[in-house]
Amino acid sequence: MSRDLPPLNALRAFEATARLNSVSQAAEQLHVTHGAVSRQLKVLEEHLGVSLFVKDGRGLKLTDAGIRLRDASFEAFERLRDTCAELTQSSADAPFVLGCSGSLLARWFIPRLGRLNAELPDLRLHLSAGEGDLDPRRPGLDALLVFAEPPWPADMQVYELASERIGPVMSPRFAHYERLRQAPAEALRNEALLHTTSRPQAWPSWAQHHGIDAGALKYGQGFEHLYYLLEAAVAGLGVAIAPEPLVAEDLRAGRLVAPWGFSETPAQLALWLPKRAADGRARQLAQWLKAELARQDV
Repeated sequence: MSRDLPPLNALRAFEATARLNSVSQAAEQLHVTHGAVSRQLKVLEEHLGVSLFVKDGRGLKLTDAGIRLRDASFEAFERLRDTCAELTQSSADAPFVLGCSGSLLARWFIPRLGRLNAELPDLRLHLSAGEGDLDPRRPGLDALLVFAEPPWPADMQVYELASERIGPVMSPRFAHYERLRQAPAEALRNEALLHTTSRPQAWPSWAQHHGIDAGALKYGQGFEHLYYLLEAAVAGLGVAIAPEPLVAEDLRAGRLVAPWGFSETPAQLALWLPKRAADGRARQLAQWLKAELARQDV
């Protein structure tokens, strides 16, 4: 004997009709026509091979089989409604988990977190820091904020937020500051440059943009992560290369200076999220991030 369920639309039509005891009211609730509900009831009776309703004056009356199916379908649909409501509420209450590098978190996001929470109070953003090991395809992350170059992965929805701009920065405490602050960019060929293994192409890319032979650059102290590199620059240990948003606060406060300005790279600061997990909050966050990056005081 077949255990296949009848068509879902037919069951929905029956459940609504039996619950409301009216084809017209069922049609109104389901946003379909009276005839559409009647056809679905006929489909259900033909599938089951039993009569579910009999005429009762100008209305309908459930048969014994109809009463049994009414009780079972009402319980099943009620459980479905409750579960869907719980899932919707759970999704709405769950925080939006955003992965980003520790340097981006510490130097750009945290100073703006109060403003974001005030302007997007329903987002309930949770930040997860990592260095090259964050992947929004894995459970636990809803999206990733990252500097990267196109083309973008086919399975990702990508919101491009701003072109990456990088430039050399140094502290007024640096021993060579006075000599370098008004010198041309070529003067950096004689410096032991601070660098990071997480962005090995940063200095060569900058040098190429300024017509400087990247092979002529000299490297000094290296750091595993950009955050430590920038802390070293603030401490006056040398000249570092940095994305502009990550040093904006230090430039405003005078902890760092950028005598040679910033130049664009092929990379973008972008928000990535899996296409299979489209979340309306991601668009809202992307719009906020793009506006924040465009602020004059960034």
